Amino acid sequence: MREVIREVNSKIRKFAPIYMRNEEAVKQHLILPILKALGWNTEDPTEVRPEEKTIEGRADYALIKDNRIVAFLEAKNLSVSIDKREVILQLAKYCFDKGVEIGIVTNGRIWLILRAFSPGEEIDDRIIASIDIINEPPERVLVKFSGIRKDLIENALEFYDSLSKFEESSRKLLKIGLSERDLSSYLYSLSMTGNVVSIEEVGPSERIRGVYLFEDKWKFLPVPGGSVKDALIAILSYYRDKVSGDERKAIEIAISNLKVMELKHEKIIALIKGIEEEKGIEIRIAL
Repeated sequence: MREVIREVNSKIRKFAPIYMRNEEAVKQHLILPILKALGWNTEDPTEVRPEEKTIEGRADYALIKDNRIVAFLEAKNLSVSIDKREVILQLAKYCFDKGVEIGIVTNGRIWLILRAFSPGEEIDDRIIASIDIINEPPERVLVKFSGIRKDLIENALEFYDSLSKFEESSRKLLKIGLSERDLSSYLYSLSMTGNVVSIEEVGPSERIRGVYLFEDKWKFLPVPGGSVKDALIAILSYYRDKVSGDERKAIEIAISNLKVMELKHEKIIALIKGIEEEKGIEIRIAL
């Protein structure tokens, strides 16, 4: 997903004059790649259906899950200000006709997520999220898009409400005086339990409860033996189980050798750090 966002960002900057006048190019080059990265099969009309008919006209795309339309998406060219009342109202009418809660309108660069099926609510108040691919950090864009992932979209309203409250609370904490680093570290550690330290902080006599690996999320690996060498073996075993063939055999040999070798504490720590760097992950030790 991160790479797709980067590519779309690059295309907008490079080919903006084309996207300013060509809505179909926006759909094909900017919108569909993002939908695909969000888990939607854009080539399956039972999942992403173009030109879906409603009483109020045809929506550019219907997003369908379990044979039910869960969102309508309306596309515009890059020159269109999609926050205009008439643009939002058009999408809201499609959603109202079919009783669909989520509406999405985008010009390829800016995406607005709407609480579309909301009788009596002012049009402007229905915007629950705004995503700007050009002017927001990719980390923020990535999180905001998560609310319309195929696996999460049924919970989109709750997702964006929670995200809005989190942003508001974070701003308050920063204003009070909490540092961004401490706030980030706190959020980062929410799924951890107990005393968790960096690899460098582990002493030779420490008893280790487990290892936390961070790839796309924190994963806990128990370390029954409790030693730092047992922690290294647990990490290697985790990666052994993810591969096959010669690579798996090589890791199995390394594990067998480790079990009988006498290694200094500093050497084991260096080996764990090496895995961390090679795999591009983060490792923490639970004591």
